[in-house]
Amino acid sequence: MIEIEQLGMVFGTGAKKFVALKNIDLQIRENEFFTLLGPSGCGKTTLLRSIAGFVNPTEGVLKIDGANVLGQPPYERPVNTVFQNYALFPHMTVAQNIGFGLKMRDRPRAEIKSTVSEMLELVQMTPMADRLISQLSGGQQQRVALARALAPRPKVLLLDEPLSALDSKLRKEMQIELKRLQADTGITFVFVTHDQEEALTMSDRIAIMRQGRILQVAGPREIYDHPAERFVADFIGETNFLDAELTDTRDGKAIVKLASGDVVEASGGAGKSDPGPVTLAVRPEHVTLDKTQGMLTGVLQNIVYFGTDTHYHVSVGGSEDFVIREQNQPDVTSRFAIGDTVGVSFQPSAAQVLRD
Repeated sequence: MIEIEQLGMVFGTGAKKFVALKNIDLQIRENEFFTLLGPSGCGKTTLLRSIAGFVNPTEGVLKIDGANVLGQPPYERPVNTVFQNYALFPHMTVAQNIGFGLKMRDRPRAEIKSTVSEMLELVQMTPMADRLISQLSGGQQQRVALARALAPRPKVLLLDEPLSALDSKLRKEMQIELKRLQADTGITFVFVTHDQEEALTMSDRIAIMRQGRILQVAGPREIYDHPAERFVADFIGETNFLDAELTDTRDGKAIVKLASGDVVEASGGAGKSDPGPVTLAVRPEHVTLDKTQGMLTGVLQNIVYFGTDTHYHVSVGGSEDFVIREQNQPDVTSRFAIGDTVGVSFQPSAAQVLRD
């Protein structure tokens, strides 16, 4: 649905020159929930605005449904956008807000009425059709903004952090609701966020961005379990990092020596044939803790109870704060105490050799 080749965006000149996007190559599929994820200032909103037509890239190719749209104004592109602030009209009712775009396109009155009714049902707002925007909650206003954007039936719906103004509980509810809407309409959604949980919860695929570049594009599980580099592993979820030395590769696995002198196997070593310094990444939930023995030996430094799980902070393998996450069971107290010597273990497939 969207094809992007060598897209670049530069603001300013000379000493004030700023490269917002650099060599962006990306394909977004039809009927896909695609997320642009990264920290503030990474270029994700600039890329979204380039697709929408609000800014004009300095170079590259941008096609929507096979047609090159660079140079086209936003209203000529088969896209619609939902903004952070929703931009609803306070003097109009819910139904009037939803139908506004259709009215501006001179659609027949009967078509507008039918489409508004369909959109109200889609976002589960039919009983509130005649309410003013000021009479709605934040979550209800967001549903109206979505319905208004979907009413013209765009080929692509762009969403610029539309959940940022909602409280935590409502955000989780709307994450599920957004995914349902995308599945029900079959429209390609391109979603921008800096929230990792939102991206993992809703997306078919995720593009991780940093400093105007795309570092990795993959499904949520692939991004989480097999990050391409250290920044991706660090940005998505919690990760333990161990400085190590690659000594050999064997059957697709890397043999690495930790700062403690321990030697372990890890995955991700196929593209690293030359010995040298590497980083070993291990997710806290992929590690087991034992009182007697393990792959590595460490000292328990701290225990933090989170309700659903407990985090054990261990000095191990050259790391002073290696975290193990263990899910809590009913009426089961911790087997460990601060100061215990403990065994730490993980499967080779759980440890990833990363480039910095």
